[in-house]
Amino acid sequence: MMRLPKFKYLRPKNVAEACRMLAGEGPTTAVVAGGTDLYPNMKRRHQMPKTLIGLRHLPELKGFDGDRVGAGEFLSDLERSPRLRAAYPGLWTAVHSISTPVLRNMGTIGGNVCLDTRCTYYNQNYEWRRGINFCMKCDGTTCWVAPSSDLCLAINSSDTAPVLCAMKARFRLLSAEGERVVEAKEFYQKDGIRYLRKRPDELLTDIFLPPADGASTTLGLLRAGTYLKLRRRGAFDFPVLGAAVCLWFDGRTVREAQIFLNAVSMSPLEVTEAQNAVIGSDLNDDAVSRAAEAAFVAAKPMDNADFHLHWRKEMARQFVRKALAELRPR
Repeated sequence: MMRLPKFKYLRPKNVAEACRMLAGEGPTTAVVAGGTDLYPNMKRRHQMPKTLIGLRHLPELKGFDGDRVGAGEFLSDLERSPRLRAAYPGLWTAVHSISTPVLRNMGTIGGNVCLDTRCTYYNQNYEWRRGINFCMKCDGTTCWVAPSSDLCLAINSSDTAPVLCAMKARFRLLSAEGERVVEAKEFYQKDGIRYLRKRPDELLTDIFLPPADGASTTLGLLRAGTYLKLRRRGAFDFPVLGAAVCLWFDGRTVREAQIFLNAVSMSPLEVTEAQNAVIGSDLNDDAVSRAAEAAFVAAKPMDNADFHLHWRKEMARQFVRKALAELRPR
């Protein structure tokens, strides 16, 4: 049986106190709400925080009000929200696809947004990792995916991350020094170890969504988008490929497009060439084919997840084609 290491647990009264605790306890501190990813990582000795700050009970981090989602909102509550399903179907699909019902009862959307990167050589028990002399992400110095790489190539496998990037969502980060709001796609970076542009003393508190499906914006009419996920089993598994698409229309013409792939890089991958292929079109077959081909070219999966990497690359083409077909005006 794998057991948790010893740690100190703090229970703040509010978010402000949680931020003060983060600043005071130092870099060996982590926050926890559901713990569905953190606790298993601690048991496998991937992460060894000396202090945990519990956030599960804080009402300030809850709620889905208009275009604001609290980072501490439980995934199962979002899944049961008729408004989320109707207004933001792509995000709802992503939430619905995460893990199992039991774990969605515990996990939060903020936890999924900040989900640790994954890799075949990292997500193993301590003895297995010691047998290969560990890896760059934890206790070692070599990335076994590509031993000559200076960067850890563990992949981003959050289901909500690519959708929120495609939706142009924004994240509010709070610390004892103040707050800042960042674009979702600027929150992630291509480094399997330092995969978030977030300081250790910062806390993700809010997620701001764009106007709901069909609402008029400066970009035109938003079609809230869609999300497709590849995994071996239809339940529980992390994605080994994700495709998130969000489009803005002016009549039947695509005025703006956001297309992101996931689980093929250390961060959600924006496919600019695929976006350009459909902008100005009515999603005709030629435009969709060019976008799908651009996704195939951009996708460069590594051999550190389930399924053969060449097949995952081909599926990037098929997933983008299918996602755009779903959003085609009728």
